[in-house]
Amino acid sequence: MLLMENVQLALEGLKSNKMRALLTMLGIIIGIGSVIGIVTVGDSMTASVSSSMQSLGATNIMVMVQQKDSDARPGPQVRGGGSIPETDLISDDMIERYTTRYERNIASIGLSSSGSSGKAQEGRLYANVSIMGANDGYGLVNNIHILDGRFLREGDVKSNRYVAVVSDKLVSNMFNSNESPLGREIKINTDESIQTFTIVGVYKHEDSFAMGPMGGSSSSRKDIRTNLYIPITVYNRINSLGTGYQSLTVMASANIDPVKFAQDTKVFFNTFYTDNTRYEIGAMSMESMMSAMTEMLGIISIAVAVIAGISLLVGGIGVMNIMLVSVTERTREIGTRKALGAKNSAVRTQFIIEAVIICAIGGLIGVLTGVGLGYVGSVLLGSPIFPSPFIIIIAVLFSMLIGVFFGYYPANKAAKLDPIEALRYE
Repeated sequence: MLLMENVQLALEGLKSNKMRALLTMLGIIIGIGSVIGIVTVGDSMTASVSSSMQSLGATNIMVMVQQKDSDARPGPQVRGGGSIPETDLISDDMIERYTTRYERNIASIGLSSSGSSGKAQEGRLYANVSIMGANDGYGLVNNIHILDGRFLREGDVKSNRYVAVVSDKLVSNMFNSNESPLGREIKINTDESIQTFTIVGVYKHEDSFAMGPMGGSSSSRKDIRTNLYIPITVYNRINSLGTGYQSLTVMASANIDPVKFAQDTKVFFNTFYTDNTRYEIGAMSMESMMSAMTEMLGIISIAVAVIAGISLLVGGIGVMNIMLVSVTERTREIGTRKALGAKNSAVRTQFIIEAVIICAIGGLIGVLTGVGLGYVGSVLLGSPIFPSPFIIIIAVLFSMLIGVFFGYYPANKAAKLDPIEALRYE
């Protein structure tokens, strides 16, 4: 029997038993749809994380004081929740020597101190802020987008000037749309004191991922807390902090390998900690962190996709079961065909093609379902993407392979039926 005749017979069989065919395909549809949807969402999540980390600077190097028994993982955490003694922090002298030693390798160094929260208030107008002390290099290192005015300068830090860089959210809460905030004084209320700063710059606030792509209500967005940057020397004075830094961020120059430079940075700073029994310096490049994060997300996506793919096995068993029922129902038909001279291979091919048609149609429906669910999921994550054509082709071919694999046994059983016994079957 010709191939097209087999296909036509298979399609007619599906039309005559629509509900049974749909239930047979259900496992294939769920399996293919789940795998494509999960892989798409995983790719979207990886793209979102990579984009976020890329915006922080792919050439950035995180340098942190850490305990010597912390498995060489950079991090400011201290066992027991305590703070690192000032004598064990990174000093200005260390940073100066480091800058002199690697002058050509360093584009900028970002220093910061944070922890205070407060409220900018003028009559009934207010804006919630997180007060951050920063140096002049912090804006470049952290890719802060200045909309108006400027970021902090070296002179602001060295002269302890009470100036501030505020967000556009704060400006929209505190000032009219037609008035410039530059040069205006703003009072910041904290639990300890009230401080007055002169606004020298406005930066664009980027909504955090937690806000989601749909944003929030107008009241919640009005109450959102944004960073207010002041010179780090002023911050330390207000909060009675000593000198030294628990961490810093280095932006490597162009054409410098950040992974190798991170290792050189770690070795350099640890020369000052040779006799320190408790602390050492850890350094990690953003590039290596991105690679590790991408690899981890990829492994998670594959693992979840494999788990979802188990439903394909269940679907394949369902196909085999229905094909066995079909063989039983059509025993007399098989006997008639064999009595008229049909070869075993022709009967076997007929049932295999029928199984492949069932799985192929289920696979196509599953692809459409997976593409739709995956795209919706990626939109909710804020990085809308479509699955790669490679994944779609693999999914369809795999569904057809399932048809061949799980359809072979029923087809072989039909091919081996004795014509006389088949004709006697009631």
